[in-house]
Amino acid sequence: MALQRNVYALILAGGSGTRFWPLSRDRRPKQLLRLFDDETLIEKAVARLEGFVPLENVLILTSASQVDGVREVLPGLPASHIVAEPARRDTAPAIALAAGWVAARDPEAVMVALPADQLVRKEEEFRGLLAAASEAASLDDVIVTLGIRPDWPCPGYGYIERGDAADIPGYEAGVTVNEVISFREKPSPDLAEEFLARGNFAWNAGIFIWSIPTLIAELERHCPELAAFIRALRDSDDFDGLVGEQFPRLTRISIDFALMEKASRVLNIEADIGWDDVGGWLSVAKYLEKDDAGNAHNGAVVASGSSGNIVFSEGDEAPLVALLGVEDLIVVRTADAILVAHRDEADRIKALVGELPPELT
Repeated sequence: MALQRNVYALILAGGSGTRFWPLSRDRRPKQLLRLFDDETLIEKAVARLEGFVPLENVLILTSASQVDGVREVLPGLPASHIVAEPARRDTAPAIALAAGWVAARDPEAVMVALPADQLVRKEEEFRGLLAAASEAASLDDVIVTLGIRPDWPCPGYGYIERGDAADIPGYEAGVTVNEVISFREKPSPDLAEEFLARGNFAWNAGIFIWSIPTLIAELERHCPELAAFIRALRDSDDFDGLVGEQFPRLTRISIDFALMEKASRVLNIEADIGWDDVGGWLSVAKYLEKDDAGNAHNGAVVASGSSGNIVFSEGDEAPLVALLGVEDLIVVRTADAILVAHRDEADRIKALVGELPPELT
């Protein structure tokens, strides 16, 4: 695959990932964790773009508290390509900030926006689909999404409903692109079953591809405040100053509500790329070593009369964890904290963090 030099990649890396406490903290969020090997999730996100876009075309947006951590794990990326948002304004303003950064370099470029904290195991297939989506976005006034092929009726994801194959003049990538009928919010379990049975629904992974002119035109119709912000950044001689002045005043809104659910024409490519959003400890457990009783672990564990537990220890010299007569627990040990929770309570770890002393969050 030839490098796509007119394509820029935005990696959104501002999330906190509190469901991974005590491993995750404000300054070390989910995307800076080493959950599977020696690479952080954000390192993986950058590495899987290699061969698709040049490194100098990669921009990372993060928070002020996390920017030093991101720069530490990505020393090969210029510091100016790791930008701290001066305030939390949700995904639409963040994408507008990045679009202004890209437009100042190439106002006709194609931009890929993707999260920093997902797992993609089929990287070559992923790059091929991004290339196809970028070609489609460069040829027509469309927004393209990658939708993950669902393998179970998950009620925790948003869904994309696909229609007929799209007609894109000049498109030759050979990957099927479909019109999007609608975006659907997280469904009930019964409705998720129906979506899976119908076969034309994909999980919304938050991966979007558009040309800069198309993005500005669509935002002009549906969120003119952000279109004006992009144009101002594109034409400014003081990018950082303008971001610091205007960004905190932007309306806080997600890209789904600001644009995706209203855009004139959205297309979808179904993706089978070994994707996982790694939403919490239950997701991580799928990739850990397991014993005969289904205890998942990343370190030394002795389990007697115990099953279905998840044990994660930080550090190479973590002590042995012994389990006796317990089932379905999550046990996570770091240097300064230990979590013991029932698997059924995993979604409440985020709420628990709000009750902790500040030095542990």
